[in-house]
Amino acid sequence: MGTSNVSSNSDFILMGLLSYTGPHLVLFFLMATVFIIGLLGNTTLLFLIATDSRLHTPMYFLLSQLSLLDVGFPLVTIPKVVAEFLQGQNVISFGECATQMFFLMLMGVSEGVLLSLMSYDRYVAVCHPLHYQVLMRNQVCLVMVGASWFSGALVASIQTSITLQFPYCASHTVDHFFCELPALLKLSCADTSAYELALSISGVLILLLPLSLIFISYGHVLGAVLLMRSAEARHKAFTTCSSHVTVVGLFYGAAVFMYMVPGSYHSPKQDNVVSLFYSLITPTLNPLIYSLRNREVRMSLVKVMGRSDFRVKR
Repeated sequence: MGTSNVSSNSDFILMGLLSYTGPHLVLFFLMATVFIIGLLGNTTLLFLIATDSRLHTPMYFLLSQLSLLDVGFPLVTIPKVVAEFLQGQNVISFGECATQMFFLMLMGVSEGVLLSLMSYDRYVAVCHPLHYQVLMRNQVCLVMVGASWFSGALVASIQTSITLQFPYCASHTVDHFFCELPALLKLSCADTSAYELALSISGVLILLLPLSLIFISYGHVLGAVLLMRSAEARHKAFTTCSSHVTVVGLFYGAAVFMYMVPGSYHSPKQDNVVSLFYSLITPTLNPLIYSLRNREVRMSLVKVMGRSDFRVKR
């Protein structure tokens, strides 16, 4: 590998996901369809939570922030993939690469923290229902949301600024379809082993601390649910919590694979698949999981659709 550095005016070359072959054309249209469905699902959920007073509760306020993050995730990566496919070139500027990496880390860390705080909300709702309005009052919800966004912005600022200070060599082809930190570090001319170790340690902390809160919260929830005498109450608790547990499993499963499993144990092709999963598939599935499993969301959607149908008939 050469020793000449890449300046801030130089471009990176992304390997990309798609080529002009039959299977890849099918994948392109499938990916574009999933992207549109995800945007529609999350924006619809945001609209319902904002306009229906029955959804003006702490749980749905936190869910609206999750939907906002799930709108941003695919917007950072997928339009660039589509543009590369249509234009036939996989070039990304240094500035675009830095911006993409920053916002991906911002939203990834923020979503991880937010999911852990949403588990605390479910813990309070199931284990302390009489004190729910006090423990989850508006000020507490705002602090939760602020903490998730602040933690994401802090981690993204630190890691992006450090990563971009490394010298990059003449061969600057990123073996990924977007600028992700581990893939970019492989191009550096400098010894990044110490930083990669620090990155792994911080990644473990960033993942394990929220996961610990989730396990503790749902451990208490499970204990409370098993003690409930009413089958209806147990079913309601399981229904409201299972949606969140499913989303947590999808998000953290991909995150653990990418940032806690050493890079030598997975190939760039596997990284592409997992990155596509958490940047496109998971944000698309989240609103579907919540809308299909939550009776309040379904009722709100039926109400809005009923109004639209009435106006059309008039």
